[in-house]
Amino acid sequence: MAARKLKIIGAGLAGSEAAWQAARRGVEVELWEMKPQKKTPAHHSDGFAELCCSNSLRSNQLSNAVGVLKAELSALGSLIMEAAYATEVPAGGALAVNREDFSAYITQKIKSHPLICVREGEVTEINPEEPTIVATGPLTSDALAEQISAMVGGGELHFYDAAAPIVDFASVDTSRTFFASRYGKGSPDDYLNCPMTEAEYDAFYHALLSAEVAKLKDFDAASQKDLTVFEGCMPVEVMAKRGYDTLRFGPMKPVGLPVPGTGKDAYAVVQLRRENVAGTMYNLVGFQTHLTFPEQKRVFRMIPGLENAEFMRYGVMHRNTYLNSPGILASDYSVLKYPNLWFAGQMTGVEGYVESAGSGFVAGTQAAQKLLGLDPIPFDDTTVLGAMAQYVSRGTNSKFQPMNANFGVLAPLDRKVKGGKKVRNEALAQRALARVNELRELFG
Repeated sequence: MAARKLKIIGAGLAGSEAAWQAARRGVEVELWEMKPQKKTPAHHSDGFAELCCSNSLRSNQLSNAVGVLKAELSALGSLIMEAAYATEVPAGGALAVNREDFSAYITQKIKSHPLICVREGEVTEINPEEPTIVATGPLTSDALAEQISAMVGGGELHFYDAAAPIVDFASVDTSRTFFASRYGKGSPDDYLNCPMTEAEYDAFYHALLSAEVAKLKDFDAASQKDLTVFEGCMPVEVMAKRGYDTLRFGPMKPVGLPVPGTGKDAYAVVQLRRENVAGTMYNLVGFQTHLTFPEQKRVFRMIPGLENAEFMRYGVMHRNTYLNSPGILASDYSVLKYPNLWFAGQMTGVEGYVESAGSGFVAGTQAAQKLLGLDPIPFDDTTVLGAMAQYVSRGTNSKFQPMNANFGVLAPLDRKVKGGKKVRNEALAQRALARVNELRELFG
């Protein structure tokens, strides 16, 4: 059968993955990206699949659902996972990448594919009768967001997301820090640790509470007190307001990181994760923030070892847009009212880099199958790929919120397992990978 054409709007993680999967199945793809002609405040480069927040794709272990999702995508030929492992930097039990190399790898692959035609410019209108995947992501432009909201009956929602700052390693006082991965996982130099005494933590904590927050002048929030912030990217200053010890049980948790020379845990620890293989840049783990740039410099320089830190990028906060997807999207990410229109990425309500790529994988694959007159790929909720798609389309009994991959969205096991949560999750992971192996023959 002759190839059919598919329009994809947005060349982020989801759009790039969707384009690759549709093209590899023989569909002609027209991929639209508004960069470099137009950028949002969170964009820093012209490349595709830009990682605007952390450079970490989180856990690489099968004991974690996102680790299983990575394994599923890798087994099925994901471009995003191929790029991630090709540009990996040490990060203990996590998968982190050099974000510039990661984006460049994907951009080159997409632009060199004979069935993908890249178009530069902002798309402000959608024709729901034209086969289209909307993968404009959490930073969708206002004009397009307004049309989407009207098309889906006012189902557009939004919350706010934040990114952590990056420092120049050469400016770090390493006499006050030590290299170690928590509990000894991975290479010992994957993370640089800044231990704090109780007095140092107390001073830092109170400085953080009183620091000035940047105004959201670039966005349409009515006031900062009304912000809805996704829990997985909570600004560190917002987290601190939840209680004195909240940071010590969160991103500044000292356990598993004994201080050399004492063998004891510090009162609190700030971890820095390398941004590139050379180790010239490090980001502050869990320190997403919306403090003003001068305040970031003042407060974060109170961290031991960072007294003279040079910031290569300050933390930023930006609006994330997502749909109230249950009742709007089907489990293949198509719009129930418009069967030739699909959504992919964080706009659907999946949260996280890998989850976003996964939604693009499913949407791109299923759109291609339909255009070529083939049966849909039978993703189901025994896999993380299928379970996330079903969560988006069905939701839960509570208010719909963006969701990271987790074992709770998978179908329960059909048998009881002894050994508790760990053994149960291992069984769920093995079942998911067995199902993916059955699907592999459909991908060639």
